[in-house]
Amino acid sequence: MQDNELNILYEDNHIIVTLKPQAVACCPDESGDDNLFDCIKRYIKTTYNKPGNVFLGLVHRLDRPTGGVMVFAKTSKAAARLSEQMKNGGFEKKYFAVLCGVPGKSKATLVNYLRKSSINNTVYVATESEEGAKFASLEYEIKDSAEGLALADITLHTGRTHQIRVQTAAINCPVYGDMRYGGEKARKGKLALWAYSLRFTHPVTGEAMRFLAEPPKEEIPWNKFAGELKL
Repeated sequence: MQDNELNILYEDNHIIVTLKPQAVACCPDESGDDNLFDCIKRYIKTTYNKPGNVFLGLVHRLDRPTGGVMVFAKTSKAAARLSEQMKNGGFEKKYFAVLCGVPGKSKATLVNYLRKSSINNTVYVATESEEGAKFASLEYEIKDSAEGLALADITLHTGRTHQIRVQTAAINCPVYGDMRYGGEKARKGKLALWAYSLRFTHPVTGEAMRFLAEPPKEEIPWNKFAGELKL
């Protein structure tokens, strides 16, 4: 990720809210690729002439192919308080997803138990009693449909790895471009999953905060739903 690609939505002494591009890792991983986390650290070091190692707290994650809003903590106190909010359900995370297929219900809550395989980094639907299985819940509402695709507005109740991708694939409506979980039905292309809204309480001031960012409406398949994506 080039430093000039950093898109800052909000910043103060305690937090920094940015837009994560698709296909960019949110933090360092085994690939060794440049990532959003390191890019923000470089920005802070350069902008404020910080000596030594710059602190930056990773509060939540987005999958590499997913774009959208993320918040990072600039102090350890902010990081601890935001992490506590995450654990207590104080964050509201909403996504747009283009699904391949139209669900039978226009609005529903999906509840599953998900288990991650350490062998291939793939998550699958498991039984409640299976070792390592974690409760997963999300709510979706279909905003529009066209050409066998559906635009879903999704609210996460839990934050499991690949949760939206696995749960929508489980109802036979995988996210567009998700060949890992959707197979051929998913259609080849860039993953159509976007974190468009993030709501939380400021860790120091206590102010209610919400940040919005539209997905790339000019790109396929988002362009089929451009009118519904206005925020």
